[in-house]
Amino acid sequence: MPPAPAVQATPIPVQQPGMRPVGRIDDFRSQRQQTTEGGRTVIREPGRVIVQDPNGQSFVRHNDVDRFRYGARDVRVTRDGNDTRTVVVRPDGTQIITVNDRDGRLLRRIRRDERGREVIIIDNRRGPGFGAGLAAGVVAGAIGGYFVSLPPPVLRIPENRYIVEAEDAPPELIYDTLIAPPVERIERPYSLDEIRYSPSVRQRMPSIDVDSINFETGSWEIPPDQAAKLQAIADGINRAIQRNPQTVFLIEGHTDAVGSDVDNLSLSDRRAESAATLLTQQFNVPAENLTSQGYGEQYLKVQTDGPERRNRRVTVRNITPLLNGGQASLPAPPAGTAPPRR
Repeated sequence: MPPAPAVQATPIPVQQPGMRPVGRIDDFRSQRQQTTEGGRTVIREPGRVIVQDPNGQSFVRHNDVDRFRYGARDVRVTRDGNDTRTVVVRPDGTQIITVNDRDGRLLRRIRRDERGREVIIIDNRRGPGFGAGLAAGVVAGAIGGYFVSLPPPVLRIPENRYIVEAEDAPPELIYDTLIAPPVERIERPYSLDEIRYSPSVRQRMPSIDVDSINFETGSWEIPPDQAAKLQAIADGINRAIQRNPQTVFLIEGHTDAVGSDVDNLSLSDRRAESAATLLTQQFNVPAENLTSQGYGEQYLKVQTDGPERRNRRVTVRNITPLLNGGQASLPAPPAGTAPPRR
């Protein structure tokens, strides 16, 4: 699988909402470069790699660490054998350490405070399939070996508690959904890429849909007057992270079916990243506890080729039980129990 774009080893100053230049998908079309690699069509544009498989599946990759650079005091990127280690240092001395293998796959993500105490947020090395061929359910050759095929979950909760509409949900329901257990037993830990690229894995967790944010056409910036629509989501996420500092949330971006597949993949991925960035900058959600992914028009909520507000949405779900094999309900270990890593 083509790696995500390399992280830039420079901090990014935090700018107030409305002061950032408005990004538009039109600005990137002329900068796209298309190649064929291993039978796949690979399209590169600033900050994104879009891959089209011969079987018709398409996906987009970006580097989560770019979000961590906002407001950082320092960013250091070093090589450790075949791995790349990125350390983002915040003004208070906290370090966010991300380790990727030579193919760009995330191995682990750690938060180390100024006293050297560590919390392991993501550890992709513990999955049974890591480095040992294909794990159970993985479809060979599909999306670089990260596509997992599972039967649809059997719901034992009401549909409106499985997919919650944020616009009509009280804050306590949002919080309850963000800490809800899986709807099916989790058989093993899944890697972050398996979760990102496998809908049948993500479907094991309840989700919250936010389709009330009005993005400008072709833009991914969230206007200042729309930001408040994420307040209840942010409050719920922060409560969940206080309960368990290892909790990880996936912020998904979706578009309607208007426009090209490539445009919609890029646009949805950037909108998901914008939502994650806003949750951090405006509502103080720890950036390292969020990851984002765009899916374009692949998962329409309303089956139509025309414009549809309900399809242009951001979806939030807790993926911690998927990452750790269903152990998210256990209390988090106290900070400092992880052995120090140099």
